Amino acid sequence: METIQIQTDTIRLDQLLKLSGALPTGGAVKPLLAEGRILVNGVPETARRKQLSPGDTVTLLLEEGEEEYKVVRGE
Repeated sequence: METIQIQTDTIRLDQLLKLSGALPTGGAVKPLLAEGRILVNGVPETARRKQLSPGDTVTLLLEEGEEEYKVVRGE
């Protein structure tokens, strides 16, 4: 699991995935959402602008395997 530090109270799901390097652009999240391949805290997510807070976990279900990201508050 990779941790992603944010300096704000929240971050949008598409921004987090772009920041993490998991996806090249925020728009690349749409097909994964449509296929149910993105989980937020273990639950399939459908909104690319979902607001994430420190403590949330995002799981990508990719053909190459799973990738997990934990949102943490940066200092």
